[in-house]
Amino acid sequence: MGPVTEVAEQFTELYGRAPDGVWSAPGRVNLIGEYTDVNEGFVMPLALPHTVVAAVSRRTDGVLRLHSADIDAPVVELRLDDLTPLSDGGWAAYPAGVVWALRAAGHPVGGADLHLASTVPTGAGLSSSAALEVVTALALNDLFGLGLSRPELAVLSQRAENAFVGVPCGVMDQMASACCTEGHALHLDCRDLSIRQVPFDLAAHGLRLLVVDTRVKHELGDGAYAERRAGCEAGALALGVSHLRDVPYDELDAALATLTDERVRRYVRHIVTDDARVERIIGLLDAGDVRGIGTALTEGHASLRDDFRISCPELDLAVETANAAGAHGARMTGGGFGGSALLLVEAADAETVTKSVEAAFAAAGYTAPRVFPAVASAGARREA
Repeated sequence: MGPVTEVAEQFTELYGRAPDGVWSAPGRVNLIGEYTDVNEGFVMPLALPHTVVAAVSRRTDGVLRLHSADIDAPVVELRLDDLTPLSDGGWAAYPAGVVWALRAAGHPVGGADLHLASTVPTGAGLSSSAALEVVTALALNDLFGLGLSRPELAVLSQRAENAFVGVPCGVMDQMASACCTEGHALHLDCRDLSIRQVPFDLAAHGLRLLVVDTRVKHELGDGAYAERRAGCEAGALALGVSHLRDVPYDELDAALATLTDERVRRYVRHIVTDDARVERIIGLLDAGDVRGIGTALTEGHASLRDDFRISCPELDLAVETANAAGAHGARMTGGGFGGSALLLVEAADAETVTKSVEAAFAAAGYTAPRVFPAVASAGARREA
């Protein structure tokens, strides 16, 4: 039995009727461009084969019922008219926030029953929350005939996370989950949401992209996202631009010389150089030099470690060990202080590199990491 059939059958058992349909939305890894989305810059994520699957049916009584196969808890029942931002509703706040955001934007969304199941690792920096939001948005868009585009669904999902859940994320995660296509990375301009699907078939080049889920999340990360976002805004204000995306790379040194706050200076340097790394990787991929992107990945990790200071010992060890074992390049990905690293390796070397990382973690006394391949997969879709 596949996951779509299983979720549909669980829905029927739970709610006493068959679902109107089943949808899925993937998690993502970000190849390059970290924290650049909240600076209206450039990012390059790709969708994972890991998804949140949702069986959904419409209701006509203004009631929203939510259930997760992954959490040992009863059905959450809410009235649409009572949905309140920042009410700390736990996991259910993410889908409930999407309903709230759609209704707040004037879209005629009624009640619904949802049953959800996820294979996206939580806490690994792979955007399980965005997948949860996007699958809810897509299902409601289809069921209520809203006619919204994928980028519009992504923006409303981001609004749900920002305004309803209270997480000040950028739009990259939701755009990746909604808009990625199989065999491609998504080159996204976070200012105007223009996208380009960039071919990213590593297998054709004898390469593999590995994700190392460190299985750790350090408390230091609490509040760090908002603090760095505020620091970037302070840098933009000091430099007289609306966002750091507007600081030209070839004028970076001159711009940094005008900043007196060392912390802000570091943040500015990371954002401007990471935007440049996105464009550099695009150029390398367009030229067919896929192996050449590894250097930029490793440089990106050093920038996140030294300038943005959001790495941690486990992430640093994964990157250093992989590169020493023959990876073309590696970097942490996601919000930092734990989560995952990306390793670009020869397919023939994947097992050797994986074992080297696992051995290094064991020698350091760290929790054993989970290592798996990241294959550029399809974005959100209706399954049944």
